[in-house]
Formats: sequence, C-alpha cells, structure tokens
Amino acid sequence: MLTLTEAKTSGKTTRTERFELLGYRFAPHHYRKDRHWYLGASPSKQSVQRFKTKVGELLVPGNKGPWPVVRDQLNRLLRGWSTYFSYGTRLSAYRAIDNHVSDRVRHFLVKRHKVQGRGTQRFSHDTVFGELGVLHLRRVHIGPPSCASR
Repeated sequence: MLTLTEAKTSGKTTRTERFELLGYRFAPHHYRKDRHWYLGASPSKQSVQRFKTKVGELLVPGNKGPWPVVRDQLNRLLRGWSTYFSYGTRLSAYRAIDNHVSDRVRHFLVKRHKVQGRGTQRFSHDTVFGELGVLHLRRVHIGPPSCASR
C-alpha cells in the first residue's frame, strides 16, 4: 500500500522543474549534438555519490582478498548499478563512475604492490579496464569497439 506524506509530496511542472524519484532525476535535458531540449531521466547525483562510496568501501587497503575475487565483487557492483540505471541519459554518470573506479583501483593496487608514485604508468586507465578485467561502464553504454578501432 502506498501512503503519501503531504510534507514530501508536491506537484511539479515537468517542462521546467526537476524532481528525483527512486534514484533517478527527471528534468529537462539538453541534447549536445543539436542543442535541443527534451524531458528525460538520469541517475541522480546522490545515487552516483552513494555508488562511489560503495566502491571506496570495497577497495580499502584492509581488503586482503586476491585481486580476482576483489575484481569480481567490484564487477558485480558495477553490473548491478548499470542494470538498474540503464534507462535514460546516463553517459555522464557512467563516465564519472568509470573515472572514480579507475582512480580507486589504481590507488588500491599501488598500496597493495607498494608501487612508488601514483602508479599511473603501471595501472593506467586502459590497464584497469583491459588487462585487470574491471567492467567499463562506458563500454556497456556505447557497446564494444568496432573491429576497425581494435
């Protein structure tokens, strides 16, 4: 049974006002290619931030599990989040998550392997999403690269 709370319930004009519901932000969006406006949904900033927190909690230096186990846990989190947020305009949220995951994985592995410096050479963005096998949300969004770009 659904009950409405008057303090939390309000009417919105969707053409001009935004609102959040179930982790999504419904609002007017700006289409970058031809610059027209449309009504759309995207993951809310709070949802993205909560997910980043979950990634940070998984990739703490105290996590002593072998990398394949940690990677599989991380990939399950990423797959679940991307499945829930597979509707609407999501590229910017996916890009933010990918960048955060890349940074956290690099930081995690630099500490684990006692690498000097920031580890950007050894654990580059391409290495994290390639050799190390972390799910790349942007690839989920736009699909695998074409044969010509491989």
